[in-house]
Amino acid sequence: MIQVDNLRKTYNGTTVLQLDSLTINQGESIGLVGNNGAGKTTFFSLLLDLIQPSAGSIHSKGQLVSTSEHWKKYTSAFLDETFLIGYLTAEEYFVFLGSLRGWSKGDVDAFILEHQAFFNGEVLNQKKYIRDFSKGNQKKIGIVGAFIGNPELVILDEPFANLDPSTQIRLKELVKKKRATRTMTIIISSHDLQHTYEVSDRIIALEKGSLVHDVLTEKLTYQELEGFFSIEN
Repeated sequence: MIQVDNLRKTYNGTTVLQLDSLTINQGESIGLVGNNGAGKTTFFSLLLDLIQPSAGSIHSKGQLVSTSEHWKKYTSAFLDETFLIGYLTAEEYFVFLGSLRGWSKGDVDAFILEHQAFFNGEVLNQKKYIRDFSKGNQKKIGIVGAFIGNPELVILDEPFANLDPSTQIRLKELVKKKRATRTMTIIISSHDLQHTYEVSDRIIALEKGSLVHDVLTEKLTYQELEGFFSIEN
C-alpha cells in the first residue's frame, strides 16, 4: 500500500530522515517507534504531504503522495490537536468528518454509539466546544474521528500519551478490533513500547532518521523490543 524510495528530509544541511526503502502492506498494523528526534513525526508529515521531501518519494496505492490527491479519499490521521476544529462540539466535528467521507448523520451517530465507551462519559452530550476539553479528551475525539468512514489507512501519532489507563486499554481494544478486519492499514507512532507492541503486526524502529529495525511482532518478544533501546546498544 505504501512504498517509500530513497526518501530524504533535510533542514539547514542536517538530514532528519533517510529511508532508502520501506514497504507497508494493505491491512498491516504498524508500530513506529524511536526516541525523540528519530524522525517519526517527520515521516508522518511527509506521508500526509504536510511537508515536501528533500529527495525521494512516497507512493500510496501506486500514486505519488506529493502530486496526487487520490490518497486523501481513503486516508485519515490524527497527529495532534491542530487536526481538530476547536469551535465545534465533538458531535458537530464527527458529523463534519462523516460528511467528508460520505457518511450520513445517521451513519455517524451509529458509529459513535458503538464507540461511546471509549469516551468514558466525559465527551458526548457535554455541550462544550472541543477547545474547552482537556488534552486527553481532545485526543479521544481525534482518535475516534480518525476512524469515521472506515478509511483504508489510519495514521496516529502518540495516541496513548495523555490518556488515563482505562482509556489506554480501550484504545488497545479499539485498534485490535480494527486490525482484525485486515481491511484497514494502521500506523501508530508511540513512545509506549508495551502498548504499541500489543497492537502491532510489525515494529519499525527509527534512530536519528534511519531505519534500524523492521521485524514482525510474532518473531519478536517484548523483551527483545526493549533491547532495541538498551543504553548498552
